[in-house]
Amino acid sequence: MNLVVIGVLGIIILLLVLFFLGMPVGFAMAVVGFCGFCYVVSFKAALNMIGADIWTTFSKYGLTVIPLFVLMGYIAFNAGIAERLYKAAYKWLGHWPGGLAIATIGADELFAAICGSNTATAATMGAVALPEMKKYNYDNRLSSGTVVTGGTLGTVMPPSVVIIVIGLQTEQSIAELFLGGIVPAILLGILFVFTILMICKIYPNFGPPGPKTSFGEKIKSLPGVIEAIAIFVLVIGGLFVGLFTPTEAGAVGVLCTFIVAVATRRLTWNGLISSIVETLKISCMVFVLVTGAIIFGRFLAVTRIPFIVADYAASLPVSPFVILAFVLLIYLIGGCVMDALGFLVLTIPIFFPLGIALGFDPVWYSIILTMVTTLGAITPPVGVNIYVVKALAPEIAIGTIFKSVSFFLLACIIAIIILILFPQLVLFIPEMLH
Repeated sequence: MNLVVIGVLGIIILLLVLFFLGMPVGFAMAVVGFCGFCYVVSFKAALNMIGADIWTTFSKYGLTVIPLFVLMGYIAFNAGIAERLYKAAYKWLGHWPGGLAIATIGADELFAAICGSNTATAATMGAVALPEMKKYNYDNRLSSGTVVTGGTLGTVMPPSVVIIVIGLQTEQSIAELFLGGIVPAILLGILFVFTILMICKIYPNFGPPGPKTSFGEKIKSLPGVIEAIAIFVLVIGGLFVGLFTPTEAGAVGVLCTFIVAVATRRLTWNGLISSIVETLKISCMVFVLVTGAIIFGRFLAVTRIPFIVADYAASLPVSPFVILAFVLLIYLIGGCVMDALGFLVLTIPIFFPLGIALGFDPVWYSIILTMVTTLGAITPPVGVNIYVVKALAPEIAIGTIFKSVSFFLLACIIAIIILILFPQLVLFIPEMLH
């Protein structure tokens, strides 16, 4: 049987069947990749491939960057740093129309800078912001939509777990990818704020302004912001000037966050244990995905599907951006029907070589894929952030949350278009690193 046919059958039939049977993405990729490699090469070669490639990947010291940055985020979560960020943003912006929603986005942006998870960002801010917005009679569509989409900033802003996974899969510098994600995350946050302002201008009752606060109260709230900014500047700034490797930056981030948590006496013993347990869960999930991706990627490599797709796309008489639009559409649809991170890990072996063959800068292309992956976390029916908010606010109908996301999807799409038109927004900080 033709190798390409074998690869296509493995992707379309076996993989989809395993998905619909409920097998986790990482295990499904490993099963299909192993069986396919056995069929194409041999059983002995497949065993050798698993042993050699998995050992080569997981014996790398740099892989510890994942649990370190995840732990940093969960310590910040359990130490109440997010709550202090929200209160500070609320003091400064709460008196504007839609001010509580804007404060939520501002706090999301700052918390995302020390937490690499979109679900953790959404859960943390939702727990703080949703009761406040309910207190001031915010429309459920604005309040839930703000929390759902604001959480996606944790996917783009370093230290993003998604960016780390892309860096590991494509063997790129995680430091460069981190630096490339800063401006896109800020751009996305600005567009979210603009969206809230437009909604409140059209529907003033959606976000009535909160009470004004004195200048003294605003100043008193700043320490809650400064500690988060200081951690971010130390970690990412240390990466930028070459003071730390990504792994060392993660360790420094954990230490600094722990010191802040202890100094403010907000981290309990149970909170520390919870941080460690959740870090183990998230890290194991990511490692299983990486393992499945390694095995599945080797199977695709022997079938030569990634190279054939890349060569064919590069020879088409159309603009590379037309092909890019098609790839992004696939990611958008894929994120609607399965876990966004799982779909990204599954497709990187095919679509990353395609992007490089089309002449795209690898850092820029990785950030674009990260941006479109964020949409998978907020698009129904499996957008994970939607269900995080539903769990936090059971009284809000799931249909209302689905509708609320539509307000912000346009902002996400505009952000992606801007980054495509002006790639230097992504590249100028990484280029300064050189």
